[in-house]
Amino acid sequence: MPNVSTLTTLDPVLLVQLTDSHLFADADGSLLGLKTAESLQRVIDLVRAEQPVVDLLLATGDLTQDATVEAYQRFRQMTDVLAAPARWLPGNHDDLIPMAEAAVQSRLLEPVIDIGNWRITLLNSSVAGKAHGYLEDDQLQRLAQALSEAPERHHLVCLHHHPVPIGCEWMNAISLHNATAFWTVVDRFPQVRAVLWGHVHQTFDQERNGVRLLATPSTCLQFEPGSTDFKVSTQAPGYRWLRLLPDGDVQTGISRLADFTFKPDYSANNY
Repeated sequence: MPNVSTLTTLDPVLLVQLTDSHLFADADGSLLGLKTAESLQRVIDLVRAEQPVVDLLLATGDLTQDATVEAYQRFRQMTDVLAAPARWLPGNHDDLIPMAEAAVQSRLLEPVIDIGNWRITLLNSSVAGKAHGYLEDDQLQRLAQALSEAPERHHLVCLHHHPVPIGCEWMNAISLHNATAFWTVVDRFPQVRAVLWGHVHQTFDQERNGVRLLATPSTCLQFEPGSTDFKVSTQAPGYRWLRLLPDGDVQTGISRLADFTFKPDYSANNY
């Protein structure tokens, strides 16, 4: 598996995660009154201001809301300005067929990446027509193979759906439904350092058996942490940066837009 860059195993790796952009074919498309392309553009501008060199961009699902080729093409064009290798994985609002059409003549959908002293594995937890996640046998096998074939590397595992409860009761029903099977694989491999996901539109940072568990704000609207029922937060859109160190340590942080105000219009359209 070739590296995606010229980094050596002694170099730190700077990742940027963009997630849950929910773009439409219409550039003015909005969710609950928030124009998703406009908020993504502002987040991209923030990344460019704060991260002069990005070694890899990870887009962890729900790139689009309407799963159109045009929306995926818009995401690809908008993020091209970051001048970084990129990889995508699908979320519950995505469709792999138009996604693959928009990713033509690229490596955007390659699921395993070796970079620096790390291996990053991207899994497809989406279920057609459903909001919850599930890892089919081929995805669990991909994970086990990727981990077993590179025991000398540190590993970051990425998917869309949350494999642990995050404290939002309403999101329990749309989590990864076979999380036990996922953790059964992960727990076999001590080289797994972190698991990263999207879907929850909020920050999460905990640890399980020495593995860092990370979730990230959406580039558009946010969900209220700790909410019992669906509730949109007034927090600003943002992104996560991760610095993967050669010794397996993970440094990471969240950056959000400044001067952002948003009042959700629940009558505009349903999420």
